[in-house]
Amino acid sequence: MKTIAVFGASGLTSQECIYQALKDGDSVVGLTRNPSNCVIPKGSGGAKADSPLTDEKFTLISGDVTNRADVDKVFAENIDSVIICLGGKTKDVGDTMLTDGTNNVMASMKEAGVKRIAVVTSIGAGDSKDQAPFFFKILMMTAMKKVFSDKNNQEEAVKGSGLDYCIVRPGGLTIDSPTGVINVIEGEAGSIPRADVARFCLDAVTVEDFPYIGKTPCISSTGGTSWVKDRSSAARGME
Repeated sequence: MKTIAVFGASGLTSQECIYQALKDGDSVVGLTRNPSNCVIPKGSGGAKADSPLTDEKFTLISGDVTNRADVDKVFAENIDSVIICLGGKTKDVGDTMLTDGTNNVMASMKEAGVKRIAVVTSIGAGDSKDQAPFFFKILMMTAMKKVFSDKNNQEEAVKGSGLDYCIVRPGGLTIDSPTGVINVIEGEAGSIPRADVARFCLDAVTVEDFPYIGKTPCISSTGGTSWVKDRSSAARGME
């Protein structure tokens, strides 16, 4: 079993990462500015959704990812790998939070000797602009211009880090139950439940021979031209 650090722990995708990791038997250390917002996710949580997310294998730290001292608190634990799912409105968190926070995490990782990291950005970031639906491209150039500038800089920082990274670019995010199927796509992105994004991220930081290390896969539950991995219960012999 591994110990996974999750940054942005109260976010909707992070909650899925934490909840599923705990179900896998792993331990989790999370950092968030809003610990009271960390609850069992709607997608995977079923009837337990929105209850406080607590577990003897889950340590939740109150702190700010842009404060290196807070980040270092996470690595006081024996961390095996890292997932970064940062978010928030730029007016609340600033124009460079994603890049600054990610740089802090990666610096702490290097000091602690941790190599494996998954970073969730978005379809449309980096060289995936043409994979974004038309309406989303408009948002990227207008209301979301600042946040995409930060996402692009965040991605470049990760690529140049020397770490064993996977930059995950999901399509339109939903809070639906997991579909069990994750498509790595080359064309225009569709939607994907946060629960499935979380599963992909967990594989990225726990599977030794994960095929997308050093890459920037776009993932979707619909579409898909390059890789499909069926994670349904039936495929795992559970039905």
